[in-house]
Amino acid sequence: MRATSAGLVTLALISAAYAQESNADLVAKLRAAPAHTDRIALLTDNQFVFDFLNPKTGITTGSAGHTVSANSENYPAVIGNGVSMTIGFLGPCGLNTPHTHPRATEINFAVNATLRTGFLAENGARFVFNDVPAGSVTIFPQGVIHFEQNQGCEPAMFVAAFNHEDPGVDQIAQRYFGLPPDVVGATLGGLGVEEVAGLEAKIPNNVAYGTDECLKRCGLTRPDPQLTSQRQPRNDGNVLPAGFSGPLAPSSTPAKAATTPPASTATTGSKAAIKGMRGGKR
Repeated sequence: MRATSAGLVTLALISAAYAQESNADLVAKLRAAPAHTDRIALLTDNQFVFDFLNPKTGITTGSAGHTVSANSENYPAVIGNGVSMTIGFLGPCGLNTPHTHPRATEINFAVNATLRTGFLAENGARFVFNDVPAGSVTIFPQGVIHFEQNQGCEPAMFVAAFNHEDPGVDQIAQRYFGLPPDVVGATLGGLGVEEVAGLEAKIPNNVAYGTDECLKRCGLTRPDPQLTSQRQPRNDGNVLPAGFSGPLAPSSTPAKAATTPPASTATTGSKAAIKGMRGGKR
């Protein structure tokens, strides 16, 4: 039995590696195609469809929900078309933590609940804040720091469309605290590197639990700790002080691995919302 299990694991790893290599091969061919008709010819019919409710890749998971992204990395049909999309499945009070998209403007549609949103552009720009009710959209210009929080006590879903096939995403807290600890400490007015490392270790994965006001109103308790696996990898340039550890930076960046989203009310509630919008039909 052990030998059989080990064999299955090995086979799964080989299959995953082959799938990544095959996808990279297809992406390279699509980028090299001389015309739009050539790109269409390279794809099968079903490769033009991406299932956000049963994704195999593109998943980012936190304690209060998850997001699913379809972009040039995992949905090659967008290559040459200048678009991509992310769906957010936010549990009660779930917060899509402050982040930026360095290569794209985002238009965000609130599907079934009110989203608390805001963004900051460059130095000197005013803060823009909105509560976006279900059925409404808001826009986040390219590169701005922005967030979305489910203000309700039921699961919420949003649809974010981008004008770039590879919009990129930078979670602000993780990336900022991923800088050299002494630089972070100096920027924060002289915190010690140990204090910085202690704070960095507590930064929760996206999607995180949101504000205390929402949690209290919904009768929820913030887990302690929340998931913290999205920390910045470390190398000689941004190493943590002695006694603290973080993920190590690889010598070369591998393809992003998929994380299976938890079977949470964020997912099941959003599926129910979609079913309701279809008039109860599947």
